[in-house]
Amino acid sequence: MTDPTPGAAVEPLPVALLLPGQGAQHSGMATGLYGHDDTFTDAADEVFRALGAPGAHIRDDWLGERPAVPMDHVTRSQILLFTVDYALGRTVESWGVRPAVLLGHSVGEMAAAVLAGVFTVQDAARLMWDRVTRLADGPAGGMVAVAAAPDTLTPYLRDDVVVGAHNAPRQTILAGPDPHLGQVTATLRAQGLVCRTVPSSTPFHSPVLAALSARAEPAFAAVGARPPALPLISGYTAAPLTPGQAVDPAWWSSQPAATVRFWPALEHLLGGAGRQLVECGPGRGLTALARRHPAVLTGRSRVLPLLPAGPADPARIRDDLAAARALLTAHAA
Repeated sequence: MTDPTPGAAVEPLPVALLLPGQGAQHSGMATGLYGHDDTFTDAADEVFRALGAPGAHIRDDWLGERPAVPMDHVTRSQILLFTVDYALGRTVESWGVRPAVLLGHSVGEMAAAVLAGVFTVQDAARLMWDRVTRLADGPAGGMVAVAAAPDTLTPYLRDDVVVGAHNAPRQTILAGPDPHLGQVTATLRAQGLVCRTVPSSTPFHSPVLAALSARAEPAFAAVGARPPALPLISGYTAAPLTPGQAVDPAWWSSQPAATVRFWPALEHLLGGAGRQLVECGPGRGLTALARRHPAVLTGRSRVLPLLPAGPADPARIRDDLAAARALLTAHAA
């Protein structure tokens, strides 16, 4: 958390919500808020109700100590990240804070789309479930974070192993199927590069998912998408979501196979006036990335996570959210 200097005047800044995606999930994420914060609970329940019978099982796995389906499985990680991101966004709004702009990472863009009014939460929840049940039939694989620039890794990429996300100048996520991703990772480690496995059993943002992702296009076409009512910087184009993109079924259905360009999107977001960046989801991964940006390093923009960095007891989760609320409501424009 970026705290103001004691006694110093703090300039109010417009709020930008950063909504995390695949890899940010962990057991117990935000569960300390469910049943304690009314807005958060009601928003999460909107998602679970929209899913019907599967919603009850997903909620039980999220809240339970022995989930029937592991958190990193595509049918849990994606829908629960969407749920927590959305519920926290509604919680921030309940504090009287209206975001000036939204930026989602990976599945976080779907939560951002709901907060921006592109989809209703009911439609988005059902679209998310349609997506993940399709992707559950996809090839085994995963993602690996490499401490290197994307261009540095190009000579090593092969066999559908690709740059899945550009997160920071020297943080690239590779994505691809087994066993090829493991082979590329072993080669990179032999070259002295630091590699870390991203929690996922699915090769998100790799072309091996393109055919399965495209099959969701009719489901997106069947709902009434609208142009965004709030500015939304797309993590796929690193530019504002256009009205045409917002209502294009192919745009949304293709995202699980498309490259995430988070750092270029953050550059766009922070290229003008200062922002109060709020990580609106589990963990502090996007906060850590944003701290590297010159706009934050120089103090022109600030960062504020809402939740602990990883698993924590329920009281700590609630305490962190309360502390974030106090800072945000005091220093948001």
